[in-house]
Amino acid sequence: MFFSYYHDRKYYNKRDTWTNLYLMSAAFVVNLATKTLTFFVLDFFYRFRLFEIENVFWYWLVLVLAQDFLYWALHTLGHYSRFFWAIHVTHHSSEHFNLTTGFRSTVFEPLYRMLFYVPLALMGFNAIDIMFCYLATQIYGNLVHTQTVKKLHPVIEYIFVTPSHHRVHHASNVRYLDRNMGMILILWDRIFNTFQEETDDDKVKYGLTKPLENPGPADIIFHEFIALWHDIKKAPTLADKIRYVINPPGWSHDGSTQTAKVLQRELKAQESAQNQTTIQHISDASVRKKDTLVEDMA
Repeated sequence: MFFSYYHDRKYYNKRDTWTNLYLMSAAFVVNLATKTLTFFVLDFFYRFRLFEIENVFWYWLVLVLAQDFLYWALHTLGHYSRFFWAIHVTHHSSEHFNLTTGFRSTVFEPLYRMLFYVPLALMGFNAIDIMFCYLATQIYGNLVHTQTVKKLHPVIEYIFVTPSHHRVHHASNVRYLDRNMGMILILWDRIFNTFQEETDDDKVKYGLTKPLENPGPADIIFHEFIALWHDIKKAPTLADKIRYVINPPGWSHDGSTQTAKVLQRELKAQESAQNQTTIQHISDASVRKKDTLVEDMA
């Protein structure tokens, strides 16, 4: 933060920073209230564990890898289901990107997050270790919310989630929507085709595709729930009402709005057409130049 002010980078905004801290506090209260429940849920399923890993090194390595994958699944659900996006959108609502953006937590996610980590308990990892591992990976996840660190060594960029990868994740550019879901490893995104590299040709624009009219804490937390409710009410059939809840953001029964995947296909088609046009122009120019040379030689 001090670096930003000193160099006049304007990475931080006072109102945005205070909003981030407020939302962090709200999420902390909910998170604290559910910690005991989380422990008992995970401890309950731990009693039915299918096996145990006795070697300490392998125990922690497998726990970190498995927890990171399950977080990827949790995070992906938050982007590909409208209901869960209504919860997760809080974290993406800032038009700034800095370390305090990581504090802009999803307030209601702690109410169901532990369910995604039940498989870890069944794999023989105890509740305390699971909760500690999640906390440790969250610290790393907060640190990648920065614009001051550019791209790192290619090997690091290929394996780990880096600030560059996470800048893409917070972008509202069509090319970057719903990409780079990982917390520590970017490998899950490469495997499941949700990876997108940050490019110089498409400068990252942070925030939502439709900016909030009133970026106050209450609107940040509840605006997407309200929008979802309005869409459900106008849906003509029960099936469409259900689709609004479970389908990705942007889906609509009448095609008036589009999902990120549809927008990205259209962008790809548009860029492909532009490239073909450019190639054709170059080819035509080459032919004309060749004809001119032939005429000159004649």
